[in-house]
Amino acid sequence: MTVSDNEKAIAESLHALLAELIAIPSTTPPGDTQAICEAAGEHFKAAGYEVSMPMRTPPIANLVAQMGKGSPCVVFNSHIDTVGTGDRAAWRTDPFAATMENGRIYGLGANNCKGSAAVHLWLAAEIARRGGPKLGSVVFVFAGDEERLGSEGTAFLREEGLIEPDALVLGSPTENQIIIEERGILWVEIETAGRAAHGGDPPAGDNAILRMMRLLERLQIELAPRLATRRSGEKISTMNIGTIHAGENPNVVPDRCTLLIDRRLLPEESVDTAFAEIEDLVAGAGEPRGTCVVRRLVGTNGFSAPLDDPHVSALVAAIEERLGKPPEVLNALAASDGRFFARDGIEIVNFGPGDGAVSHAANEFIPLSEMVDAALILRAFIERTLGFAG
Repeated sequence: MTVSDNEKAIAESLHALLAELIAIPSTTPPGDTQAICEAAGEHFKAAGYEVSMPMRTPPIANLVAQMGKGSPCVVFNSHIDTVGTGDRAAWRTDPFAATMENGRIYGLGANNCKGSAAVHLWLAAEIARRGGPKLGSVVFVFAGDEERLGSEGTAFLREEGLIEPDALVLGSPTENQIIIEERGILWVEIETAGRAAHGGDPPAGDNAILRMMRLLERLQIELAPRLATRRSGEKISTMNIGTIHAGENPNVVPDRCTLLIDRRLLPEESVDTAFAEIEDLVAGAGEPRGTCVVRRLVGTNGFSAPLDDPHVSALVAAIEERLGKPPEVLNALAASDGRFFARDGIEIVNFGPGDGAVSHAANEFIPLSEMVDAALILRAFIERTLGFAG
């Protein structure tokens, strides 16, 4: 396929923007996104956007850039923090440099999600060049604290009323397909208490690990079969036992044991009900009062946006126009920041260049051609929904 001079120029612009973002470390930990938000903010200011950098807990910063007023309000959200580099020896290129090889741009965060952030920067400038939105408002969010499922990024912006979208487009790596349904996520901590004693005389103590084993058996026998029956299309309600911590030495009967559970919920399930379900199972396990504590650590509901919703259908039409066929509706395994708006009655869709399977690994990359396609698709989407004033 012949690439036009215009698309070549777009590709060069996107490459330059992504290179700038990759060069600014924003790894979690420590989650410092101040420098990258400041750099991106200069681009938005130059294009005429109203820009703020809300931050509740430094150094976790967020960037909000708005043009236009009122409804409909379309918000583009891309998280700007990344995971760490991991083993540097596993990288063939500098993780903090955008290295082009065979049409792919390599670098930490290139795929998740600085590639989408670069597309959003280009789109913001393009909207401004065309006079801004004809209707309503467009908002661009660069959020921190996503990689640790934290509350200082998009969740904070929603709580403070700093973004109030009618439609939320999250820049997840979907290979320019779409995700319109996402499972909820619940993290639960269970702690069992016992009584320490010398390992040479176990009956003198009360082993907290054995108590946890009994609870785990109950969860596996009673909860796991229930979850196996809860399905919606390809989505499944699941429970993962993620970590167990206990003990000091083999010669000490442990008096504490802590377990972490990751529950993924169907969009129609609620985190409150799911947490209560685990609480009830633990309470009914027959262990002595006060020896088992259940704590809710993180909990957000899932969401579902019908294909015929106006903004979703406009994005579908823009994708089909550019790629020549309707997008595939993907089944999400991970959780996005869209979950914070799950019960707000808005349209939520994940869309962006890059393959989610490439995320969080050495030699992460994103195809530049997908970035160009994403940029042109999102421009067409804005033209269909808000229009251009110029």
